[in-house]
Amino acid sequence: MKQTNLITVLIVFGAVLALHAGAGRSPSSTRPNILLIYTDDVGYGDISCQGATGVKTPNIDRIAREGLSFPNGHCAASTCTPSRYSLLTGEYSFRNDRAQILQGDAPALIKPGTFTLADVMKRAGYATGVVGKWHLGLGDGNLDWNGDIKPGPLEIGFDSSFIIPATLDRTPCVFLDNHRIYKLDPADPVSVSYDEPLREYPIGSERPDLLKQHPSHGHDQTIVNGISRIGYMSGGKSALWKDENIADVLSEKACAFIDQYRNEPFFLYFASGDIHVPRCPNPRFRGQSSMGLRGDAIVQLDWCVGQLLNKLDELNLADDTLVIFTGDNGPVLDDGYQDQAVEKVGDHRPNGDYRGGKASRYEGATRVPFLVRWPKMIGAGTTSDALVVQMDFAASFAAMLGVRIPEGECRDSESHLGALLGKKPDGRAVFVEAGIGGLTIIQDGWKYIEPGRITDWITTPYEWKKIGMSGELYHLQEDPQEKYNRADRFPEKVESLKIILQKVKGE
Repeated sequence: MKQTNLITVLIVFGAVLALHAGAGRSPSSTRPNILLIYTDDVGYGDISCQGATGVKTPNIDRIAREGLSFPNGHCAASTCTPSRYSLLTGEYSFRNDRAQILQGDAPALIKPGTFTLADVMKRAGYATGVVGKWHLGLGDGNLDWNGDIKPGPLEIGFDSSFIIPATLDRTPCVFLDNHRIYKLDPADPVSVSYDEPLREYPIGSERPDLLKQHPSHGHDQTIVNGISRIGYMSGGKSALWKDENIADVLSEKACAFIDQYRNEPFFLYFASGDIHVPRCPNPRFRGQSSMGLRGDAIVQLDWCVGQLLNKLDELNLADDTLVIFTGDNGPVLDDGYQDQAVEKVGDHRPNGDYRGGKASRYEGATRVPFLVRWPKMIGAGTTSDALVVQMDFAASFAAMLGVRIPEGECRDSESHLGALLGKKPDGRAVFVEAGIGGLTIIQDGWKYIEPGRITDWITTPYEWKKIGMSGELYHLQEDPQEKYNRADRFPEKVESLKIILQKVKGE
């Protein structure tokens, strides 16, 4: 972990203490609850406060209106598992060879004993919970889905968990309540396979007549709720989720966590399943956008955000809660199902003014919605151009709460508390992004993409191109859409960024 900016921390804490001194509250009461709302495949331009045209997101917009927006806010990787890994571990995903998109039966990626963002909060005396999508693996291999499913979230700093094991399009299609499958009938045990078919349930490639949503590529194995998935499963009929109700279940569980810990500081990591495929919003949200199922799933996501904000209001916790709204990677339209996301996008730009999306190495891959609200510390309706990265939450919150991170843990996380709270105009100086096919580095507005393969993946996932030996170089302030490759014009800048990138890789 990089050294904390002590001056910034003292300034921030001085401001907090001064704010509360008049009310006679003890310093311990200055610790905010933290609600981290983490979305799935939501692009920079998918929310109306950042230009969305085909959908309205009033609850998400409320966070921006009452807090701070970061147009230069990033996740650390262009796909799901690597991004979530960096968020929780404070470590670049490229340092772990297994930090790739995982199957639903993969063993735990974050091993017990790893010091995580949740551990930061727990060491500070917070109740810690995760609700929603996990996709970081479970168990230690040869997992028995009908017993205690561990290691998992509870072994890396969370006190409670209610999770989707992997993704909505992967088996097993069940929730896990702490260590156990939720609502599992022991007489109907669950089996999961990513090798050999399990034939208790029909298979999409064999019975397309049973499907209510057809695949566009892949996604043709076990059918659950009329949708064929990646992977096979059998058993667990009483535990199977219904896609249309997932948002309701997760919101209810998240609000229950807030209710339970209303009288003590809490950290809730709410990882929504929306708007990942299969997009299957509840019928009450159908037709609420102009973009079909993908747009309606955004409306459903916004409703979930509203439920959480309303719960904070109901319990008079809004002023004492730091709310962060952000996401795991950039957008994708056709991600494996025929849901007309491409056909109905219209003039809506899911990646805003940026190039690329999920899995690419252009800005649309990691520049994501990044909104922060804490009424007692952050001015309403403010904007910061600071470069902020989710990987830095661990070090920043540790600085805020006076937690010491053990040597060697969260090693790429830097404290930029002042930037996150809008007290400092600049954030990270150097940032390395992980995309499929290679890495990218940003420094002082310059962005270098190392040679390899790359895609502009938004509508289709297979249109790859090769990058030449010199890579690609862009100046993001002058060319935010990354139209003009300047690698040949500025070879000295390419070389200097290469050197920094190699140093980061070797640390």
